[in-house]
Amino acid sequence: MLYWLTLLSDGGDVFNLFRYITFRAGGAFLTALTFGFLFGPPLILSLRRRQGKGQPIREDGPETHFSKAGTPTMGGLLIVGALVTSTLLWARLDNPYVWLVLFVTLAFGLIGFADDYAKVSRGNVKGVPGRVRLILGFAIALAAAGWATWHHPAELQLQLALPVFKDVLVNLGWVFMPFAMIVIVGSANAVNLTDGLDGLAIMPVMIASGALGIIAYTVGRTDFTEYLGLHYVPGTGEILIFVAGLVGGGLGFLWYNAPPAAVFMGDTGSLALGGALGAIAVATKHELVLGIVGGLFVAEALSVIVQVIYFKRTGKRVFLMAPIHHHYEKKGWAEPQIVIRFWIIALILAMIGLATLKLR
Repeated sequence: MLYWLTLLSDGGDVFNLFRYITFRAGGAFLTALTFGFLFGPPLILSLRRRQGKGQPIREDGPETHFSKAGTPTMGGLLIVGALVTSTLLWARLDNPYVWLVLFVTLAFGLIGFADDYAKVSRGNVKGVPGRVRLILGFAIALAAAGWATWHHPAELQLQLALPVFKDVLVNLGWVFMPFAMIVIVGSANAVNLTDGLDGLAIMPVMIASGALGIIAYTVGRTDFTEYLGLHYVPGTGEILIFVAGLVGGGLGFLWYNAPPAAVFMGDTGSLALGGALGAIAVATKHELVLGIVGGLFVAEALSVIVQVIYFKRTGKRVFLMAPIHHHYEKKGWAEPQIVIRFWIIALILAMIGLATLKLR
């Protein structure tokens, strides 16, 4: 919205700053961070009053989690509110990719909100049925995949770009649509599975989104794409504004979610943020790179898949408990130890993912 202040510029005044994505990204970050600090306390107080007993705790979960009883959930409202406000304020609202990521974020956030509300109102861990969540998620992802494909350059439509092998495009045809849908829905659910310890999910989300924001800015500039040998996707640079809002809102939320958490993000936040990561990857044609920068989420999801399949076939477990962060809890690792080590892994994977921009 503030971009339109450039109409008042003669090219050499303060209004000219609003032309620059990097300047507006800084504004979005500070706006979202301030939003988090201002609205965090009243939101947490309101959630605590309305939810009473807070988020239900799984009876078959780690014993240490029973001490978390009474902690309110739906804290994702704070993150989503911060990033949406900052994006609408600082991004160019005539950019289709901005509306794409906002649509996916809000739509998956609504699914998560309904799930959290069902759990809290019933006082148990059973929310919206998994099948319903998946159907809704794939419907949203289908719309997003079609939206992205429509706005991609003709030479990139329905193509799969490969990291490192930058000159290679794999023509998936209409198979690209279900592939993109799996990327978005898989990302949303992988982040959701990761959100099991205080502060565990939000920092890796910020790290992965930061990496994807750099990628979005890079592939949206012809000079960078020519130098690095990447595929140019005009308009994606504005996604950096959204990412800056996500990181600012995420830091504001982490202030209250750091151990011991005063609030959980819930499915409201985890599904919204995971869906956003998938949407950015599809928009920037870096779906496979998401599997690297978001490798921690992939590992968490795979640990559940492996556990379920192996248990059904053998009656035995590979992990003491899945997702894998619970495995380490069962082994006696302290919660902050698990969280910080997973943060480090997420940072390393994000750096590896960014390195693919330079490798040929």
